[in-house]
Amino acid sequence: MAPRHSGTSRAQPGPRGAQTRQRPRTPRMRSDEPYFDELMEEPIEMPRVVRKRQQSQSTQGQPSKPRPAARKPAAPPPKRPPAPPPPPARSAKRPTRKAKKQTLTALDDAMRPRKSGKKGGRSWIVRAFRFCAYWSLVAGIWGAIIATCVLIYYGAHLPPASEWAVPQRPPNVRVIAANGNLIANRGDTGGEAIRLEQLPSYLPNAVIAIEDRRFRYHFGIDPIGLFRAAVTNYTSGRTVQGGSTLTQQLAKNLFLKPERTFKRKVQEAVMALWLEANYSKDEILEMYLNRVYLGAGAYGVDAAARRYYGKSARLVTIAEAATIAGLLKAPSRYAPTRNPALAESRAHLVLTAMHDEGFITAQETKDALISPAKVSGRFNQGGDNYVADYVMDLLPSYVGGISEDLIVDTTIDVDMQNAAEQALTSAIREHRGDQNVTQGAIVTLNGAGAIRAMVGGYSYSQSQYNRAVYAKRQPGSAFKPFVFLTALESGMSPYTMRTDRPITIGNWSPKNYTNRYYGDVNLTYALANSINTISVQLGREVKPSQVVKTARRLGISSPLKANNSLALGTSEVTPLEMTASYVPFANGGYGIVPHIVRRITTEEGKVLYNRSSDGLGRVIRGDKVSEINTMMAHVVANGTGRKAQLEGRPVGGKTGTTQGFRDAWFIGYTGSLTTGVWLGNDNNSPMKKVTGGKLPAEIWQKAMTAMHANVPVTRLPGVPLHLGPIYQGSQQVAPRPQAPSGFALPPQGMGTPSPNYPQQQQQQAPQRSGPMNLLNRLFGG
Repeated sequence: MAPRHSGTSRAQPGPRGAQTRQRPRTPRMRSDEPYFDELMEEPIEMPRVVRKRQQSQSTQGQPSKPRPAARKPAAPPPKRPPAPPPPPARSAKRPTRKAKKQTLTALDDAMRPRKSGKKGGRSWIVRAFRFCAYWSLVAGIWGAIIATCVLIYYGAHLPPASEWAVPQRPPNVRVIAANGNLIANRGDTGGEAIRLEQLPSYLPNAVIAIEDRRFRYHFGIDPIGLFRAAVTNYTSGRTVQGGSTLTQQLAKNLFLKPERTFKRKVQEAVMALWLEANYSKDEILEMYLNRVYLGAGAYGVDAAARRYYGKSARLVTIAEAATIAGLLKAPSRYAPTRNPALAESRAHLVLTAMHDEGFITAQETKDALISPAKVSGRFNQGGDNYVADYVMDLLPSYVGGISEDLIVDTTIDVDMQNAAEQALTSAIREHRGDQNVTQGAIVTLNGAGAIRAMVGGYSYSQSQYNRAVYAKRQPGSAFKPFVFLTALESGMSPYTMRTDRPITIGNWSPKNYTNRYYGDVNLTYALANSINTISVQLGREVKPSQVVKTARRLGISSPLKANNSLALGTSEVTPLEMTASYVPFANGGYGIVPHIVRRITTEEGKVLYNRSSDGLGRVIRGDKVSEINTMMAHVVANGTGRKAQLEGRPVGGKTGTTQGFRDAWFIGYTGSLTTGVWLGNDNNSPMKKVTGGKLPAEIWQKAMTAMHANVPVTRLPGVPLHLGPIYQGSQQVAPRPQAPSGFALPPQGMGTPSPNYPQQQQQQAPQRSGPMNLLNRLFGG
């Protein structure tokens, strides 16, 4: 039992009091301060209460002083809990730096004020935002530095900027009809270059809406668009959007190859920046719209509009503009001629984008959706494409190399062209099965040699070969007028008699188509009924070489073999030259040069060529024109060409059929127009008894009826309006053809007119010069 303390003692504070006593605040300090070391080396003064407790504990083991016995013991004090053991004596060892740091950290944690959970969460968000912003800024700076270095590196592989220039657009040739209508565009682009202000506003806006909505605001490269495309492609797992701007696409089309490499993309960006620095937004957009590929061989919006809709880009509707803009993503895939349903679906997407961007109203969007674009099926199928190709073949001979856009005015009459094409194609379509005829050609010229219509085949889409110009075929009996004209010029007349009988020349025995022989007939009857034996007899009499000269004089340029079979048309010629050689019969005996080009100008209006030729002058004497025309008129009125008759209009012409029915011809003329029709097969296979007097004459009659709808009736030179009957023998002969009243005036540009002399005045005195000779030439002597 512990001895009691003697005397009166102070009440010691209990452990509870010691715990509630406020601890003095100690200022924060760092372990690396000198003061910290000094503080840790000095002894720490203990509080007074702690010292008293230590003293009392130290005296408990010592005996207490005796108390006086006479004194009564005092009451025992209440029991108290035992005092805590004294703290261990401080070690004399100096604390380490690690201990110092741990002590200060503990003091800092104890003295730092505690924060609520809400404020702590907000502080974490702020710290995270600051972290991301900081490192994003750092990454952006380094990214810009790296991108600049990459641009400089790949830009160094490009030519010097002083040599950069936008290449010229491939030249386009506009082929124009006589009335100013466009026939076709020819060139690498397939369409003309159109100024931006000439286009309807919704066409370029459709391209901007679907391809580059920020076109008016970026500097050639769109970082926002690139980021959006990257995110979209990443989330979708495939390439859905592209980040290239219209300027970048133009740079690729103008300067770079279509390779998919990183180097090309960087160079594309460099060139896009250069374009933006040197051209306005409208200029860039105009160049893009006139050069971008839109499928089916069409470069530029005008070529696409003509290819798919048969009209200029100036005239497209909103639905058509949306369809054209939709082609930019994949021209071949979205072409309306190939995938109409896919093209329409793409157009709907473009219309929605246009409405979202405010380029069109809701009502315009609704109307375009209700009335989608309809593809024209006539492109590259019409016969007028034969005309355009023929013009392009002739163009270098007029202007040399083509280095700029040109406008070629032609002599083609649109209505006559359509009439010729309709007559030819409908007849072949109807009879190709039962008569085995698959091809044909038709060409029409006026009295001055201007080509008014030309169709080179049944279908241009199936075959672009122009048979009217380049196909050489045997003319058959259509060549006989040159033989008979040579006989007339040698002194014979339309009433000269010859005997139709079997003849043999070496191993060759020509026969008539009917396998009959008619005995004695005059030349008019022989020509009207196409008697072969008479033609061969005449050819031998006048000599084949003279027949060749006559044909050359009238316009035949193909090689001709001067043999006995020439009288039956065995040498090959083209439909164009055969038809052109008949024009002197129609115009009064004047030679012509067939032509289709009237004028050639540049887009700025500079004239490069203007036709001013006067023709070849007279090639047939006037009286002989009257005689041959009367004989040719009887071919249509009473002979093999009856199916070519035109109601109320004088017509002359000649049928032609080659051996084995491989070629069938009808070439005829009025006082205004001359038209030639040829039918056959490209492989030279025989038709089923197709003769010149049947299907070709029917085609000719149908085409010429439409062509003469608004043409006044004119006489054939030297032929009366009403022909009498034709007789076979010498006892009953047709009346002599009458000389025309007045003059057979040449067409404009054909040279000096000459009178048509009757047959009695064939022998003329040598012409004299002076006023009297002029009067004789004007008034017939």
